[in-house]
Amino acid sequence: MSGATGGCFIVLEGGEGVGKTTQWRRLADRLAAAGHEVVALREPGGTPAGDALRAVLLDPQSALTPETEALLFAASRAQLVRDVITPALQRGAVVLVDRFLLSTFAYQGRGRALSLAALRDVNAFATGGLAPDLTLLLALPLVESMARMHARGSADRMEREDEAFHRRVRAAFDDALQPAWQAQYPEIGPVVAVDADGEPDVVTSRCLAALTTQWPHRFPEVPVERPLSAVEGTHG
Repeated sequence: MSGATGGCFIVLEGGEGVGKTTQWRRLADRLAAAGHEVVALREPGGTPAGDALRAVLLDPQSALTPETEALLFAASRAQLVRDVITPALQRGAVVLVDRFLLSTFAYQGRGRALSLAALRDVNAFATGGLAPDLTLLLALPLVESMARMHARGSADRMEREDEAFHRRVRAAFDDALQPAWQAQYPEIGPVVAVDADGEPDVVTSRCLAALTTQWPHRFPEVPVERPLSAVEGTHG
C-alpha cells in the first residue's frame, strides 16, 4: 500500500476504445458504495493546470512535436502527484487514476518512438518516484477497440492517429504484462490484464475480482449490480 496510512494507488490503462474510462467511473462508484474514500482522477488533468494542459494535448489542432507532447504529459503528472495523489494516499484514500506512466511508455515511447531512457528520467522527476500499487490493463482485440473508437464519431488528437500507431501502442501494453518487463521498469508497478470484452457490468466484476485477488482483506465482496445511468455508453 502507498502512503503512510495505507492509501492505495490503482491505475486503469489500455488503448483507445477498450472501455477504460467507463470502468474507471464504475469502479470509483462501486468502491465508494462499499465505504472507501475514493479519489478518482484522469490524466492528463485532475488539477487546474493539468486540465489546461489536457485541452492542448487532446486538441486535434495542436501541432505538437513528440518531445513537447511527452513533456506536457509529464508536467500534468507532476502537478497531479503533488497536489492531489500524494495527499490522498497519505490520508489513506483509494486513488483511482485513468492513465499514468505506462501510457507514456506506450504512446510516447512506442507510439512516437521516443527514448524510454529519456522518458524514465523526465517522469522520475515528475512523479518523485511514486509508483502505482496495481495497474489494471483492459485488453480487447485491436480490431474491436478500433471499431468502438470510430463508432464514437468525434476523435481527439490521440485517437486520430493511424492504425499502425495504435498497433505499436497495443504491442507496448502487451509487453507490460511480461514479468521480465515489469522487473526492468519497476516504476510502473505490477500490471494485470483484465478481459474488456463483454457488458460493462461483466467487465466491472472482473476488475473488482482483480482487486480482491491483490488485496483480499481491503477489497472483499464489492457490490456490482447497481445501475449507473450516468456512465452507460461511455468508452475510454
